[in-house]
Amino acid sequence: MDLKRELVIPNDDLPFKMFVFEGMNGNYRVTKHWHDTVEIFVVFEGEIDFYINSSYYGLSKGRFIIVNSNEVHSIDVAKENFTIVVQIPPEEFDRFREEEYMLFRHTAEGYKEQDAAFVRLIRQMYTSYAEKRYGYELEVLSDYYKLLHFLVTKYREKDVDEEQVKKNRQMKKLYKITAYIQEHYKEDVTLETVAGMFGFSPTYLSRIFKKYANVNYKTYVLNVRVEYAYKELLNTGQSINKIAESCGFPDGRSFTKAFAARFGITPDKYRKEMRRRD
Repeated sequence: MDLKRELVIPNDDLPFKMFVFEGMNGNYRVTKHWHDTVEIFVVFEGEIDFYINSSYYGLSKGRFIIVNSNEVHSIDVAKENFTIVVQIPPEEFDRFREEEYMLFRHTAEGYKEQDAAFVRLIRQMYTSYAEKRYGYELEVLSDYYKLLHFLVTKYREKDVDEEQVKKNRQMKKLYKITAYIQEHYKEDVTLETVAGMFGFSPTYLSRIFKKYANVNYKTYVLNVRVEYAYKELLNTGQSINKIAESCGFPDGRSFTKAFAARFGITPDKYRKEMRRRD
């Protein structure tokens, strides 16, 4: 099982992030991860398999899903699709928060008119943003605030149990730790070293990773390294051994094994395949 904490940075000209899902060509997998933003996936063509914690959601054309802050989720994509993703910083909901933790329903309950309007609104936001006509920022922001209104009035869960609140608190504890790992992934970030830095015992740190992030510490570090190595593989011409060395792997063989376990293909073959597509 693999998992990472994702750092979400809004678009330069917007208070949120909006983009076309990178798995549009199919044969793609997003491993288990979490972030503090609220995330919306809307499928306009094709289909994707979505997982939140241990629950499965099959998304087809015209369907959407809402991922709450700090929820562990993953995605499997077999075929081509066109999916728009919107990521909203949690502070956008602060003024509407009646409890410590605001929770939204994951997906629509059938094909209601409000769900169809929700989907159309996101498509309109993306179209305006992509075309960038004069004054597009105002047009997008106008729709964005309508989107927030939809979320807090139509899709907010009324009852949030204490266990969900407790998990959210623990995931926040992990933020600083995982941020440190992502910054120092090239180094020897052992469980004992990192636990000591943050004032925890190794046993406690291992336990909260397993209980609240559903992953063991060693696997988490391994997959952070794979994530960065993947980017170097696509964006540089460095050799497999050089990439392995620069991303904290002991050698190219260990990198190849970890990469193949995640993507089902060796890094060398994956790079060649991507180059052929270009």
